[in-house]
Amino acid sequence: MISFKPLCLYLSAIKCPPRRIAPLMALTLLVCATGIYPNLANAKDRLTILTNWYAQAEHGGIYQAKASGGYDKEDLDVSIHQGGPQLNGMQLLLAGEADILLGYDIQVLKSLENKIPVVVVAASFQSDLVGIMARDTVNSLSDLKDKTILIATPGRTTWWPWLKKKYGLTDEQVKPYTFNLQPFFSDGQTVQQAYPSSEPFQAIKSGVPIHFLPLKQEGYPPYGLAFVVTRETLERRPEIIKRFLKATFEGWRAYLANPSQANAAIREANPNMSEEQLDFGYSQLKSMGVVDGGDAKTLGLGIITDARFKATFDFLTGEGLLNPNVNYHEALDDRLIKDLHIQ
Repeated sequence: MISFKPLCLYLSAIKCPPRRIAPLMALTLLVCATGIYPNLANAKDRLTILTNWYAQAEHGGIYQAKASGGYDKEDLDVSIHQGGPQLNGMQLLLAGEADILLGYDIQVLKSLENKIPVVVVAASFQSDLVGIMARDTVNSLSDLKDKTILIATPGRTTWWPWLKKKYGLTDEQVKPYTFNLQPFFSDGQTVQQAYPSSEPFQAIKSGVPIHFLPLKQEGYPPYGLAFVVTRETLERRPEIIKRFLKATFEGWRAYLANPSQANAAIREANPNMSEEQLDFGYSQLKSMGVVDGGDAKTLGLGIITDARFKATFDFLTGEGLLNPNVNYHEALDDRLIKDLHIQ
């Protein structure tokens, strides 16, 4: 039932002539009955997330939350925009084209070095997914000293200095990785950078027996696919970001249990992604335990810790890749994800 008491009090306060009160009440009744007037109380909070790449298994929790109504349950209207090779995610975040960026903790630390106020609020994976793909005769990263190593440009200033120092490798071993696997296929002494759901899948489909060697197993410290926001967004919309994280990591929990709903949404968003590759990517993520392993076992999915950020900071500053005056504490804010404790 519609109450006219507030309207009557308002009209009396502004000394509305009695002869005009009845028509105004009638108009109000008509507007409410026809639904012309928006129900602002039920309006959802809008958020846009920009992923790091085209839709794939690594985005399973996000697409699960979207497809299953998890975001709707949290009164959120979430738009998922796909990243790609031609997009600068950090620039789009700072320009307000996205509210949340799926990025990297190293990226955030480097941004702080340039006085850009961004912060990590959670991480999809408890470790970076990057690794080395080699023939199945190569059993560990310590076997790379006589190999040619194909690395894309970004890797030369992130994980390569760590790998080189840890295993006594040299820059002379490195050649460019152009995202073409033919050099790897044609030379058994060549290894290359890889991500578990992509290059290994292509190699296996081509009948080439391989080993995928994740850097995280040897202590490479960064997280994988961090949720990045501007400091302003975090301070202005903390509860909205918290509801987003809740729905997303509940989505990850559901995705690990059954990926079918999210995978259908991923394929709709990215028709080039085959069902077979999605299944392969899902199995890799699950077997590696990158979502629910590590600190997530006890502290909850998505957790980030000061100790891990310090390890990444120490690695970067030790290799001269980051100004040691950067305050790494400003790169993370774990309050929201710690409160959620989703397991």
